Amino acid sequence: MNFIKTYKNLFLVTVASTVLYFGFAYYLERSEFVKLISLYSALFFLTYLFIEKHFTQHRKKFWLLSSFGIVFRVIFIVAIPNLSQDFYRFLWDGRLLLQGLNPYLYTPDSFSVLNISIPQAQQLIAGMGELNASHYSNYPPINQLCFVIAALFAGKSILGSVIVLRLLIIFADIGILYFGSKILKQLKLPRKNIFWYFLNPFIIIELTGNLHFEGVMLFFFVWALYLLFKRKWFWTAVLIGLSISVKLLPLLFLPIFLKWFSNKEVSTALNFTSLVKFYSIIGVTILITFLPFLSLSFIQNFAATIGLWFQNFEFNASVYYVIRWIGFQIVGWNIIATVGKILPIVIILFILSIAVFKNNQMPQQLLTSMLFAVSIYFLLSTTIHPWYVATPLILAVFTNYKFPIVWSFLVFLSYSAYGVNGFDEQLWLVALEYIIVVSVAIYEIRKSYIASSSPKNFKI
Repeated sequence: MNFIKTYKNLFLVTVASTVLYFGFAYYLERSEFVKLISLYSALFFLTYLFIEKHFTQHRKKFWLLSSFGIVFRVIFIVAIPNLSQDFYRFLWDGRLLLQGLNPYLYTPDSFSVLNISIPQAQQLIAGMGELNASHYSNYPPINQLCFVIAALFAGKSILGSVIVLRLLIIFADIGILYFGSKILKQLKLPRKNIFWYFLNPFIIIELTGNLHFEGVMLFFFVWALYLLFKRKWFWTAVLIGLSISVKLLPLLFLPIFLKWFSNKEVSTALNFTSLVKFYSIIGVTILITFLPFLSLSFIQNFAATIGLWFQNFEFNASVYYVIRWIGFQIVGWNIIATVGKILPIVIILFILSIAVFKNNQMPQQLLTSMLFAVSIYFLLSTTIHPWYVATPLILAVFTNYKFPIVWSFLVFLSYSAYGVNGFDEQLWLVALEYIIVVSVAIYEIRKSYIASSSPKNFKI
C-alpha cells in the first residue's frame, strides 16, 4: 500500500509525459505553433514535477528517473524529425563519404554532374532544401564519422539511417548522464541537477528527436571535464579535441583554461610548459581528425561556409536585431555584412578578458566562466537555433545559475517563425524570449553579488 502511495503520482506523471512525447513525435507539424508550444509547455511542467517533486538522493530513484529519460528518447526511435530538415544533409554527407567523395568539396546541387549513384539522392536533396543543398558541408570530421556509420548500416533507407543516428545520440546522452553525475558529486552539488539536462524535453526533442549532434559534442566535453578535475590532462586534451571535431563551439573555451594551469591547489606540477602541451595535444587531435580531408579547396570551402553564419544568416538573434534596427534607421539597409565582422571580435575580446582577469583556478570558477562565455557569444550572434542552447544548459547544471534552464523553455518560441504560409519571424516573441532570459540572468548575477562578502569576491 505504501509502495502504491509513494509511486502513484510518479506513475501518472510518467504516463502523461509518454503520451505527450508520442504526440510530439508522430502527430505534430512544425507549422502548428500553438499545438507545439502547448505540448512543450506541458512537458516542461511535467519535467519540473519529475525533478523537483519526485527526485530523492536514494539510488533507486536516480536510476528510475534515468530509465524514464531513456524511455522518452526511445519513443522517437522510428519518427522522422519534424522540426528540422538538417538530417537530410547528414545522410547525404554520410553516403557521399561512403562513395569515397569528400563532402567538403562537393555541394548536393552538383550531384547531376557527379558520376556516382547515391540511394534516394533526389529525396535527400529535396528534403534538405535549396539553401542547404547549395553550400559545402560545414560539419567537422567526427560528426561526419557518425554520418558514415549511418550510411554503412542503413545506406539505402532514410528511416534506417535516422534510427542509427538517433541511437548514437541516445548513447551520448547516457554518457553525459554518467559523467555529469560524477562531476556533480565532485563539486558537491545536488545530483538531481543532471536531470535538468537528461529529462529536459528541450534536450529530448531537439537532440534525440531532431538529430542534432550537440549531445555528442557535449559527451566528449563533459567527459573531458570529468578527467580534468581528476588531473588527467593528456586525455582531457584529447577529448576536447574530439569534441571540437564534432562541433567547433568548444574552441570558445580554450582561452579560459589559461589560469587553470597556474593553480597550485590543483597540482604543483602545472606551469606554462604544461599549458602549451595541453593546447598542443588539442591541436594535434583536431589536426589528425581533419587530416583525411585537408586541401586548399577544403580550407576555402569550409571557411566560407562557416562565415555564412556570421555575415548572411539571421534567426532568433537578440543584440544583433537591435543593432540591425539601428542600422536601418541610420543608413537604410541591413548592415549584417559589417556587423557580422565586428561582433566576432567583440566576442573574442570578452572571452579573453574572462581568461585574463577572472580567477579560473577552481572547477566551479572555470565552469561558470565557460557558461558566461558561451552565453555572451550566443547573445551577440546573428543566428541562434534552439538546439544551440544545449551547451549553456549543461554548463548551468554544474553551477548555481538557472537562466539557461529558463532559456531552454523560451527558445521554443522561435518556432513561431515557421507558419503554414512560410517563414515569418515574430520579433515580439523573440524580444519576449530574451527579455526574460536576460532579466533572470541579471537577477541571478545580482543575487550572487549580494551573497558575496565583498565585490572583490564576486564570482559570475
